[in-house]
Amino acid sequence: MGIYLVSIGGSEWFGEDEEGWAVAATAVNAELVRRGRPPYVDVPEEPAFVRGSGQAFEEKLVPPMAGFLALCEAQLTPEQTETLCGWSVLLPVPLEEDCWVPLEADDPELHLVAGAPQVLALAERLAAAVGLPAEVPQMCDNLDLTNWFLDGTAQELAAVRPGPWGADLDAAFYVALFLRAAQHSIRRGCPLVYS
Repeated sequence: MGIYLVSIGGSEWFGEDEEGWAVAATAVNAELVRRGRPPYVDVPEEPAFVRGSGQAFEEKLVPPMAGFLALCEAQLTPEQTETLCGWSVLLPVPLEEDCWVPLEADDPELHLVAGAPQVLALAERLAAAVGLPAEVPQMCDNLDLTNWFLDGTAQELAAVRPGPWGADLDAAFYVALFLRAAQHSIRRGCPLVYS
């Protein structure tokens, strides 16, 4: 089991199936309209899975986060860290201010919805700070990042190309995870959520 970060399509986002996010979608759109912005309604459907196509996103959060959080503390403000990795839903729309919404009708707790452009800018800062290599997988549709960091490929590259990124591969994994998640959300115009 474990926690996965996945992209979802329009039917799931708008609650047209049993696992839907309709409460969050409705609350997000109400907040966008309140801010004078258009509602987020153009959500593509999840395509049929084609490995390497970059049309879906799925990664498993396996490594410990302590090193990544220490990196965030050294490079970002607490507010920026929350924007980067404290969200429950990532949307491809810019959200300059935090957006807090319920995820379920009977849940009184509010959850952070982040804008992928803001997350991307922060993740790019961290990627530059650690010197994340170009070899890190870009299409993350079937645990590509997870496998690359855990199957030894990242360790092999770190041995021949040392640098800050290779000194803490767990931290580098999370830098790459949030970087690729934001890039995917913007490229596909889709939400990402934890499942």
